[in-house]
Amino acid sequence: MPNPQRNAMAVLVAVDLVVLTLRESRLHVLVIERGIEPYLGHLALPGGFLKHAEEDLLDAAHRKLAEEASLGTEQPHLEHLGVYGAPGRDPRGRVLSVAYLAVAPRLPDPTAGINATRACWIPIEEALSDRAHLAFDHRQILTDGVERARDKLERTALATAFCGSTFTISDLQEVYEAVWGVALDPRNFYRKVQSVPGFIVPAGPTRKAESGRPARLFRPGSQVTLRPPMTRPHPTDEETR
Repeated sequence: MPNPQRNAMAVLVAVDLVVLTLRESRLHVLVIERGIEPYLGHLALPGGFLKHAEEDLLDAAHRKLAEEASLGTEQPHLEHLGVYGAPGRDPRGRVLSVAYLAVAPRLPDPTAGINATRACWIPIEEALSDRAHLAFDHRQILTDGVERARDKLERTALATAFCGSTFTISDLQEVYEAVWGVALDPRNFYRKVQSVPGFIVPAGPTRKAESGRPARLFRPGSQVTLRPPMTRPHPTDEETR
């Protein structure tokens, strides 16, 4: 009788991270410059192989966040994005990548981890351009991660994960504009946000404004799913400029 273990193919497992944050009102992603082959000198998403056979996938994702995004005790929003395992995606052999989407506000300058010469934040449009030459299939993973974030901003309270513990309506609008890549009318946006029960709730004191009235502060509410949803506008909509 054939021994299935004798004929089993060796498959390596890695985790890759799409780490998104806002910097100077623009959506940025964390990338590293590879210091080893394959793809020596190319930009790539942070990640790597499991440390040992007993390491949990989610634990590996948190470990890489700590190593390459300088996140220690902070706990960003982290969710499973997908599994990527097309033959030939990695010249080192058959490698399955379990990808995660991470979102956090005001992340610090990153520190390059093992096998990377540097780590940096770059705008999404730059990372997805032909000039970036992302290693492996990381352009597809990044594309999927950005689209996941854009879609979830419509249906869930993910936008608050880009903000601090308290924020203004203008801060929240900045998130939607940066992730969706559109400009929104402030009055319409305020009306839509306030029409979703439990999306955000008042957080006490106001924030002093440079001019005009102080801005009211809010914090995330208890509602995870937005009803009605914050519908993403199209370029032809009156709401975009």
